[in-house]
Amino acid sequence: MSSQTADLLTGWLETRLPESAARFLREAREELAGGVEPRRLGMLLGLASRHARDRVALAPSGSELEAAAVLHPGWTPERWGQLEALRVALLLSFSDLTSEAFEQAVEFLFSRADEGESRALFRGLGLTPDPARFLWRLQDGCRTNIVPVFEAIACDTPFPAVGFEAVAWRQLCIKAVFIGAPLWRVVGLDGRLDADLARMALDLVEERRSAGRPIPADLWLCMGEFDPERALPALEREAREGTDEGRAAALLALGRAGQAPRAQAIAGSGPDAAWAQQAADGVTGQALWGTLPGRAATATA
Repeated sequence: MSSQTADLLTGWLETRLPESAARFLREAREELAGGVEPRRLGMLLGLASRHARDRVALAPSGSELEAAAVLHPGWTPERWGQLEALRVALLLSFSDLTSEAFEQAVEFLFSRADEGESRALFRGLGLTPDPARFLWRLQDGCRTNIVPVFEAIACDTPFPAVGFEAVAWRQLCIKAVFIGAPLWRVVGLDGRLDADLARMALDLVEERRSAGRPIPADLWLCMGEFDPERALPALEREAREGTDEGRAAALLALGRAGQAPRAQAIAGSGPDAAWAQQAADGVTGQALWGTLPGRAATATA
């Protein structure tokens, strides 16, 4: 599977990179397949920056994204840069990704990685044959306050929802909101809501309101149908008093809580009526948060 992933990324890059960069990728992959020491793998990842730039988007097409999802359901590389993709292709070309030598190589690389290399490593680990081998590394990485690094672990990848145990999963979700990472892009969130996550989110709502601070719209994703005695008054207040983004999110969250009539009663025929209608129609999946007022991303529920 990982060799197929490396092949997929290589195919995309060969249509986007200059010939000299594509040749570097082909030759480096051939060298890696033959077996190299961790230091050499690190050198190749470093040399990749001479051939691609993260500021240049990978920009996979719709059909390319579909191919990615076939290999790894939930994997969404649409926001990757070309350098990141190049480094992941190299990492996944290591001669034996199931070996102890690969695990040792990964630890060697992390000990010397800059921010860009760390992002590529974290993205690549979730695409290896057994990501659970690196569970502690991924969970430890979630302690970072560097948003792009956190996103490389938490967003657009299926592994956290599948591999993180309950406490670490809840911590990841709350940390995403706390540092401003897009919780709606944490794959599998809708399927792992629970009462404890809702409680943690409501605690944060109350804490921020007590401090006179706005509520991050993504926080309302954590409610579901749990703890209605606390959640519903908090949601109704936000639906009436929040920012444009906050009101829309609260109306959708009321729908997620099975309270679409309340959402419609609050919105009436005003400017938020369309969001209340989404709630009534049951179109409230996490991806819809990417379309909230003021957000540039587009998504479908």
